[in-house]
Amino acid sequence: MTTRPRRRSLLLAAAGTAVAASAPAEATAGPRPTPVVIGHRGAAGWRPEHTAAAYTYGVQTGADWIEPDLVPTKDHVLVVRHENEISQTTDVAAHAEFAGRRTTKTVDGKPVTGWFTEDFTLAELKTLRAVERLPLVRNRNTVFDGRLEVLTFQEVVDLARRLSRTYGRTVAVFPETKHPTYFRSLGLELEPELARLIRRNRLGARECVVQSFEPTSLKRIAAERLRVPLWQALGTTGGPYDLVSSGDPTTYRDMMTPAGLARIAAYAQWIGPDKSAIVPVGTDGRLGTPTALLADAHAAGLKVGPYTYRCENQFLPADFRRGTGPNDFGDAFAEYSLYYGLGVDAVVTDFPDLAVIARRGS
Repeated sequence: MTTRPRRRSLLLAAAGTAVAASAPAEATAGPRPTPVVIGHRGAAGWRPEHTAAAYTYGVQTGADWIEPDLVPTKDHVLVVRHENEISQTTDVAAHAEFAGRRTTKTVDGKPVTGWFTEDFTLAELKTLRAVERLPLVRNRNTVFDGRLEVLTFQEVVDLARRLSRTYGRTVAVFPETKHPTYFRSLGLELEPELARLIRRNRLGARECVVQSFEPTSLKRIAAERLRVPLWQALGTTGGPYDLVSSGDPTTYRDMMTPAGLARIAAYAQWIGPDKSAIVPVGTDGRLGTPTALLADAHAAGLKVGPYTYRCENQFLPADFRRGTGPNDFGDAFAEYSLYYGLGVDAVVTDFPDLAVIARRGS
């Protein structure tokens, strides 16, 4: 009965010692605000992502915010899907009436083959049903295949408000504009419609935070004067597509320097880096020395919410893996405790229930 907690405490002590030896001074100083737990596409580890079941389960188990990725339909309705290509997240391939719409497009400079939301009306998308995107990783979720419909962003807002009433706390929506430069080229701009829905629903700073990997998209939202916080997501390689497509050589790495963070702080309140940008993982798969990113961002007045926290071994550093299979669950609690201890302001997670449990015990 005492073996597992004892093992975990020893592991955390070892990890904490390594981090403390090189962490910025702010990481160990004074009380901090409670980190926000963000349900990545709902609770994608337990239910097919971007479905009512995923969002509901995420909130039931403690998520503070829920994340919908936004893409448009042919009739310019914002729906929530991981990508505009929907063969991996819906049963569209089984619908003979839509077979002729399978095509290849260039999205953000890369060829993609499949079925695309912008070629369907909302009424047509509503005839499809969601499926688990990663069935080999999340086989448990496939039991829901074919049972859940594609949601609009408005439906997610309505759901968040119903759940807020049910659980007596404010549940925020955390929409991401997906491929905004690409959709702008099609005449399906995301930002004006998102701004309209934010105004229509009177969403304020406690109920909505808008994120994007493209700074141009966030600046367009900022120009709408909506009074909702903005979150600059940061990739691991290359640069934002809006900058790449315009010939701007700025990379995500450039954006994470003190000068780059100061520029972000002129239009956004948050950054969302990959968790490895805060604690790198070496070629041996083990945790390395923490970087200065967290301290630099806080010095620039920015909050920091790393992504994406998962339980499966293949997504964990070797320090926290357990068992032998890539999809066996490792010691996710140790990883949460490590980042909470460093002072992150939020975590973006497929398993919000576990993040909340870890937050209580950190």
